[in-house]
Amino acid sequence: MKQILFSLLMVTGITFAARAQSEQYQQAMNQQVGLLDSASSFTQAGMQQLGNTFERVAEAEKTQWLPYYYAAYCRVNEAFFTQDKGKVDEIADKALLNIEKAAALKGKDSEISCILSMIASARIGVDPMTRGMKYGMESGQHLEEAKKLNPENPRVYMLEGQALLYTPEAFGGSKTKAKEKFEESLKKFATEKPADKLTPHWGEGYVKALMADLSK
Repeated sequence: MKQILFSLLMVTGITFAARAQSEQYQQAMNQQVGLLDSASSFTQAGMQQLGNTFERVAEAEKTQWLPYYYAAYCRVNEAFFTQDKGKVDEIADKALLNIEKAAALKGKDSEISCILSMIASARIGVDPMTRGMKYGMESGQHLEEAKKLNPENPRVYMLEGQALLYTPEAFGGSKTKAKEKFEESLKKFATEKPADKLTPHWGEGYVKALMADLSK
């Protein structure tokens, strides 16, 4: 009888501990993802700080793919924001490491492919003339994969539009085509229904800002 009681207490204790850990994870993630919805977070320092936090959460919750995903998202944005071109690859490498860990847990996913595309695009900025062809092609391939995995993902069309907007016309860029992609992206955002607060949902505000600039 004592053995049975002890076993029940052990199981109950483990259940409560797991539930507490799960709640702690949810609270931490909700708070940090909420900060990503604030424009004030989008600075080099802001992305670096959030990236550090997501990495700590990821290391504490090694079976969850989203902390690694968001850590990668923050790192690649940090790479875009940095003015020191000599640091871009180092930061992009951190983003790549995180998104590879996310992919190992999640498998093939449209959102993961979008981050891989962004990482390749960030590397172009170091030296567009020598890197444009290699990493531009890599970025595009990841977006094609993202679209195949989820044609309704608005971030795919946002990133396609961004590539067209910032690529010189001599190399295939087009503000007109970029606008078309942004319009398609906004239509997808209008119908997107994230499963919960942690599901990737970023990008709509950015697309609207780019559209406003194109309308000037």
